[in-house]
Amino acid sequence: MHGLFVTFEGIDGSGKTTVANLIADYLRRQGLPVLLTSEPNTTFIRQLLMTTDERTAWTETFLFLADRAEHVAKVIRPALQRGEIVLCDRFIDSTIAYQGFGLGLPVERLMQLNDTATGGLVPNLTILLDIEPEIGLRRSQRKTVFERRSLEFHERVRYGYLWLASREPHRIKVVDASQPLESVVEQTLQILTCSLQSLTLR
Repeated sequence: MHGLFVTFEGIDGSGKTTVANLIADYLRRQGLPVLLTSEPNTTFIRQLLMTTDERTAWTETFLFLADRAEHVAKVIRPALQRGEIVLCDRFIDSTIAYQGFGLGLPVERLMQLNDTATGGLVPNLTILLDIEPEIGLRRSQRKTVFERRSLEFHERVRYGYLWLASREPHRIKVVDASQPLESVVEQTLQILTCSLQSLTLR
């Protein structure tokens, strides 16, 4: 049986990591095989991306894509082939939202590069945790390169995510992340349960 691939997306401070962890814990308590992972996944690439300010938009993009190619080949695809539920904190949509809408790189070209890096792998389901950038940035505990960017940058990123959700409503489900955490997790579980049921019925 092929597994289910679920990604969590949203601007910084939207609560993706917290929600992904809580969902993983819940599914494991149900006895389901779960792999929880995140991007960037390669340690040295993550360090470069999160701490080095001096780089071009394309350099940033290709670092993410290199990391994604390794991540898909060595972590995500093998887990899916084992029939596991893979929960990933950030994936292809982050590149479109951050480097495309945020930094102004051509979106169609980024989509082609994503396809090359992943070998055509697309999530079965993407949970987009949507929140106003001002709120998200206040919430965020980290101060990486990305959090240090302007409010206008984060507003463009949010717009990019919502554009993607309008383009692919069958895959990308928007959850209001300004709600209490319990409500966010409950709504996410409802959406995920529907996806699991549809996978079982195939």
